[in-house]
Amino acid sequence: MNNILEVNGLKKSFENFSLKDVSFSLREGCITGFIGINGAGKTTTIKSILGLNIKDAGSIKLFGKEIEANERELKNRIGVVLDDGYFYDDMTLMEMKNIVAPAYSNWDEAVFKKYIARFKLPLKQKISTLSKGMRMKYSIALALAHHADLLIMDEPTSGLDPLVRSELMDILLEFMKEDGKSVFFSTHITSDLDKVADILILIDNGRIVLNEEKDIIMDTHGLVKGSKDMLNENTRKLFLKLHETNYNFEGITNNKEAVRKQIKNVIIERPTIEDIMLAYIGGDNNAA
Repeated sequence: MNNILEVNGLKKSFENFSLKDVSFSLREGCITGFIGINGAGKTTTIKSILGLNIKDAGSIKLFGKEIEANERELKNRIGVVLDDGYFYDDMTLMEMKNIVAPAYSNWDEAVFKKYIARFKLPLKQKISTLSKGMRMKYSIALALAHHADLLIMDEPTSGLDPLVRSELMDILLEFMKEDGKSVFFSTHITSDLDKVADILILIDNGRIVLNEEKDIIMDTHGLVKGSKDMLNENTRKLFLKLHETNYNFEGITNNKEAVRKQIKNVIIERPTIEDIMLAYIGGDNNAA
């Protein structure tokens, strides 16, 4: 399976935050979830990929080509949905579309109008009057109207109600039915990825701390519950995060098989993506 995006050694420093040697790749035909808490570095990474931030160091290749040297050609193949929209609020939807469309050589007006009709968006209405959900749908219509091969989305579901978020997930699955399509989906709302993600990349404090297929992550990690007397110095090391009370414990492990062998009669449940994320970034075992 081909890599469509390769990020190697990406560094970007601000006064109070920095990306620290960020490296990962995106596979063709996959939805990759880019997860982490607010402030972890998701938006900075995406803006650096898109050239909205000037990186301090590192290499970014899209479809095998350095993005800086082939910006016009490569951005034609990217659809972008950003949380803050980057729209002129005083313009109507039609006026904003007339500014965006000429930037793409393969703009398809019929596709744009199809999504506008599907989302019931009023083209004569000013962008400033749109709800959060309508702005997101408008961003999607623009992003998909030029037949992009890679859809990059930064926190698109933040602040949306569950119905609109579910609708967005369905749109992504439709998009992925076409050959050669890929999605890079940044979010701190990890439940959105349960349905659609193929791969998960976790960033924390500007560093990549987990990068694996979602199914492998869910198969190897477990939410473990049992009596505190089951724990000892060696078994405690099996947990990414461990919470103990006077009688019981609950912990997240990244090695279910080792837990089964070393701690008998323990309860192992399927964790959520959020459980796993918080175990890696919460880190330290704790006792109550």
